[in-house]
Amino acid sequence: MTETQPDAYSSVVGEADAELDQRLSDELDVVNAAATVGTPAARELTVRLTDSDGQLAAGVSGWTWGVAAGIGMTWVRADTRGQGLGERLLAEFEAEARARGCTHVFVTSFTFQAPGFYEKQGYREIFRWEGVPTPDASDVHFRKEL
Repeated sequence: MTETQPDAYSSVVGEADAELDQRLSDELDVVNAAATVGTPAARELTVRLTDSDGQLAAGVSGWTWGVAAGIGMTWVRADTRGQGLGERLLAEFEAEARARGCTHVFVTSFTFQAPGFYEKQGYREIFRWEGVPTPDASDVHFRKEL
């Protein structure tokens, strides 16, 4: 085995890098698929709600993989909040996750976002990371059985 010296590599540190993100995702997909042969492949799952003008009113973006689903982002436009769009987003996301064979959904929400909303939808807190991203906030992790 050849030993490589640390100075044989160069670093680039910066902001968003779409090309790097795509390459990392592609490489990890190969590793994950090999480790989970026979399991349904990871797939993205999104729900988009538009108003009568075709403008985005609300959306959710996540994934399914095997028996698990995860929500990465949920957003409801300020002027449409309180109209049940969040509940509709989750219901449609969960229905598709079930159709794909998922048995549970994971989501995180900072305390200044919507943890109460997820609790009202049947999600239960499984972990809380205190002091993230600020000393007076927490990152709350939830799970819901489908």
